[in-house]
Amino acid sequence: MSKTILITGASSGFGRDTAETLALAGHTVFASMRDVAGRNRLHANALRARGIYVGEIDVTDDASVQKGVDLVLAETGRVDVVINNAGLGSLNVSEAFTSDQLRELFDVNVIGVQRVLRAVLPTLRSQHEGLVINIGSIFGRVVVPFNGAYAASKFAVEALNDTYRYELSQFCIDVVLIQPGSYPTNMFVSAQYPGDVGRVAAYGPIGTIPEKILQTILDGFKRENAPDPHDVAVAIADLITQSNGSRPDRVVVGQAFGADLINGAAATVQSKLLEALGLAFLAQSPAVPAGV
Repeated sequence: MSKTILITGASSGFGRDTAETLALAGHTVFASMRDVAGRNRLHANALRARGIYVGEIDVTDDASVQKGVDLVLAETGRVDVVINNAGLGSLNVSEAFTSDQLRELFDVNVIGVQRVLRAVLPTLRSQHEGLVINIGSIFGRVVVPFNGAYAASKFAVEALNDTYRYELSQFCIDVVLIQPGSYPTNMFVSAQYPGDVGRVAAYGPIGTIPEKILQTILDGFKRENAPDPHDVAVAIADLITQSNGSRPDRVVVGQAFGADLINGAAATVQSKLLEALGLAFLAQSPAVPAGV
């Protein structure tokens, strides 16, 4: 069945590939991004040429998010699937990033998710069904050195994803987290660079490690068996075909580096916690949605 789907951060990478994949599958796709008439004009036109609606949404701006969602609703009257994909990367000595940079990172990766959900959830709740897919990362479960700021934002998305999954279950709205491993996307090119390079230099040889890590990652992407970013779009397309209430809480895509093991352990702990609080029912959608 065709769905109406809204995707953030769809100018390139996972977002664009997912938009094209879902449109090809027969869904009505609204691909959103910043600066549609400017730096992303060519990306926007390429998507439109594939029959994909393109709208402007800056996830760091409340008014922009609300306007973008309102335009989707004005066009279709409903939203079935929301994919929070917009994100900002970061890799270097943690101390070298300024407080403003960390605020910018969280504004996109975490608060941006909250903005989009606040704009779209009234509609999903009134429909008594829907699917929210948040793009997290395996680095929301495991941490490697020099990736602390980015990992912190994705750890935060883990928490948001879980609490929304519980709180929305009785409205028959599924909330699923995609946890990709490292893939060749524009994230590494557009990632934050430390605002205080003097702090990097102060670390001496240790401060040179992040660049070596990045180069190793980029070299790996050039190999014949490099990970294929399309894996994420395929995983999302599969989730959309599944019925409400049957979807998994999380889907690891690519190399897990142990994130899958932590997922399993955390699920057991969460289940016991909900039982102890008398809230186990929130882990499963009811036969009849709340308010019906």
